[in-house]
Parts: sequence; C-alpha cells; structure tokens
Amino acid sequence: MTQFLPSIEAVQKILDPVFPGLMGVRLLVIEPERVVAELAVRPELCTSGGILHGGASMAFADTLGAVGTFINMPQGKRTTTTDSSTKFIGSARVDTTVTGECLALHRGRTTMVWQTSIRSAEGKLCAVVTQTQLVMD
Repeated sequence: MTQFLPSIEAVQKILDPVFPGLMGVRLLVIEPERVVAELAVRPELCTSGGILHGGASMAFADTLGAVGTFINMPQGKRTTTTDSSTKFIGSARVDTTVTGECLALHRGRTTMVWQTSIRSAEGKLCAVVTQTQLVMD
C-alpha cells in the first residue's frame, strides 16, 4: 500500500483537466478506505426530465473508486475499472448537489473493490455502485 497520501488539492488537479473535471466532480475527503465528493446536478448532466442521468451517476462513482485505488497503489502503477454494477434507487433533481461516499471493500495488491453510495441534497439514496479496479504496471 502507498506510504504517502496525496493532498485533496493534488488529486483534484489531476481530475480537473479530464472527464471528471468536465463533469464537475469536487473531492471533499480522501482517506485510504474512504473517498467523498460532490457533484452539482447541472442541466447538461440530466435527462430530459431534469434528473441526474444514470450515466453521470455511474461516471461519478467510477471516478471515486479510481481515486480510492490511486491513493492506495504503489507509485508507478496504473488502474482501470474491470467491473461495475449500479443499482438505481432514487433521483436527484437539476440545480441540486449530490454527494458520493466511496468505501473500500477490498484493497489488494492487484485488485481493489469499492462501493459508492450517491445521495441527493436531502440525503436520499439515489444509487449504489460497486466496482472492481485492476492495479497494473
């Protein structure tokens, strides 16, 4: 496991110029077994009904699991998602903010498993995403 935990600012700087930055993912907490972030539900991330698109929820959760793996893997390694399962439970309306809390279920040498709960501004559970990350050379 990694001996040095990067700062939130350093990891956010990595995310900002790529897809998570485009989505507006904002990291709040990074710990070896927990990552928390928020996402503003903008019209561009919604369905025609004004609710957060399922793909946006999945991408949000995927980002958090990748961040969790990144901060736990040895320097010089890379990661990719190999499996992801999403259960949609509720919705989040446009012009609100969702929060994702991602918890480590398994932190191994070659794979890590993370589970993200996405909640609406009112605290209502919107989705649960479980993913496996592969750690590669």
